[in-house]
Amino acid sequence: MKAFDGFYNRRVKRALGFVLAIPFLIVALPLYLIIAVAIVTEDGFPIFYRPLRGGYQGRAFRIFKFRTMVKNADQIGGGTTAFHDPRITKVGNFLRKTKLDETANLINIIMGTMSFVGPRPELLQYAEKYEGEEKEILEVRPGVTDFSSLEFINLDEIVGEENADEMYENFVLKKKNALRIKYAESVSFKTDFLIFCRTIKKVLQKIVGVFFDPFFRIRRKI
Repeated sequence: MKAFDGFYNRRVKRALGFVLAIPFLIVALPLYLIIAVAIVTEDGFPIFYRPLRGGYQGRAFRIFKFRTMVKNADQIGGGTTAFHDPRITKVGNFLRKTKLDETANLINIIMGTMSFVGPRPELLQYAEKYEGEEKEILEVRPGVTDFSSLEFINLDEIVGEENADEMYENFVLKKKNALRIKYAESVSFKTDFLIFCRTIKKVLQKIVGVFFDPFFRIRRKI
């Protein structure tokens, strides 16, 4: 029996996510209010970006993320965010660098469409084309973070400034799917705990970089 067929994946992950997400959401509400005001002040409503993603057992769902791009960004450019993408707002740039935009995934966790740890949900246009072992990805609830999220935490820099969709499809997608399959075949409480801890470390490093890199650049110039 593969790990994704086990009791932990089928039952425990959902219950554990729900129990943990509610207090996290309550604590985060003041921060969410600040983020909402900042988004609306710069670019108006909506506050959330809710695109379709490939979900658990093949059921598509709408993911909650704080909006980081201009309105109707999907109609202006592709589905992959390029490095220095002109569609990103000033507030959105900060949210992306600190990963605060993805904290709205807590709503999905409470709804049961996501977990804290699980294969990062893919664009529907790609998820619907999973074949062979890739279909195992859909046997685990998608998550806020997984092996692929850690590997490609700076995805925009990897795909570059031009032809981001093409770069993603040709050089990133298969690698991400291989890491998603790795997670599906090794899902366990231990795996989730280790990924969660590594994610916290990497996100904290990014946040420190956001606040302190400008300071060090100034010092170097002096």
